Amino acid sequence: MTVHRKIEKFLRATNMPPTKFGRLAVRDPRIVADLRMGREPGPRMIARLEAFLAEQQQQQPQRSPAPREIGQ
Repeated sequence: MTVHRKIEKFLRATNMPPTKFGRLAVRDPRIVADLRMGREPGPRMIARLEAFLAEQQQQQPQRSPAPREIGQ
């Protein structure tokens, strides 16, 4: 899975705004928007992003998705 997909999955799971993620992860509030526009991060940037995601995953308790109601 690419780092971009991991970030998008994290953002959906946490409802964190993309700019907040960028500021917290790599001090770049535009990183998610740039990735969405095709930016290719270098190896050091990828390592920083993946380290942040791993740290957040350790801090967040595992949540199961909310149950869906029948008929929706």
